[in-house]
Amino acid sequence: MYKNKTIGVNVPAYNEEKLIGKVITTMPDFVDKIIIVNDCSTDNTKNIIENFAASDQRVVLINHQTNQGLGKSLIDGYLKSLSLNMDITVVMAGDAQMDPLDLPAIIEPIVNQEADYTKGNRLLAPNISRIMPTYRFIGNSFLTLLTKFATGYWHIIDPQSGYTAISKTALNKINISAMTPGYGYNADLLTMLNIANFKVKDVEIKPIYGSEKSKIKVGKYIVKISKLLTKLFFKRMWQKYFVREFHPLVFFYFLSFINLILIALPFFIRFLYLYFKLGIAPQTTLIIFVFTATMGVFSLFFGMWLDMEDNRRLKS
Repeated sequence: MYKNKTIGVNVPAYNEEKLIGKVITTMPDFVDKIIIVNDCSTDNTKNIIENFAASDQRVVLINHQTNQGLGKSLIDGYLKSLSLNMDITVVMAGDAQMDPLDLPAIIEPIVNQEADYTKGNRLLAPNISRIMPTYRFIGNSFLTLLTKFATGYWHIIDPQSGYTAISKTALNKINISAMTPGYGYNADLLTMLNIANFKVKDVEIKPIYGSEKSKIKVGKYIVKISKLLTKLFFKRMWQKYFVREFHPLVFFYFLSFINLILIALPFFIRFLYLYFKLGIAPQTTLIIFVFTATMGVFSLFFGMWLDMEDNRRLKS
């Protein structure tokens, strides 16, 4: 227990026989439950967890009979934490990438009722570009921008960080069972929190890259997550600004889409075709392209500004 709040840690694990023991033994004493979801590991992960569970009553093991993915593992862990009535549920990976010394900082804003959800931010660490592998740093920066659009939390950085904490109130309010059962769960969860108007806070954490091996294929991951983020953006626009409340920012986003994608882009392609294929530089086509592209950019920026202002209230 931490300052009269019960703490449950949700640990997804898949083939982590080398590091799962370290995750358990370094868990702070104030943690009440260590909920480990073994996602049908093919190595000795399950046996190691069972051995720890025999001597540590905090360890709760959930076994998947088939491999169901990271998102589904987290869903089951969250639901178990709710059933155990934990006040705060933290997510820590089974590969020891998350420093247990950062745990108090992660849960403190929720304990003090400053935020409903906190997430680690590795990009605030000094010299992060040298600590984090370059391909991860570049990919993370790109996905950070897309996630801001999708989730509405414009103040957050490093949305791919899995070191998070959520209050029991927020976890009960959102439909956690509907969270995407694969990579991209973090953006989906943030979108649900935004639609429900919960406050989110970034917390600086220590980036750790050691013997663990990422199971993510970066190229395919970015493509897949980009599609998901686009879907989540339209979901947020519809549910938050049409169904639950109305805000004109949706019209500015819509106008930017019309001008940039449906009008400016075709005219730009037409201009390039006529210029390079036929040697013609049609002025009318160029004028329409420049005008609609300019209107589209201004509409996009104005929509972003209104979006930022409306979601400023959700910044802790």
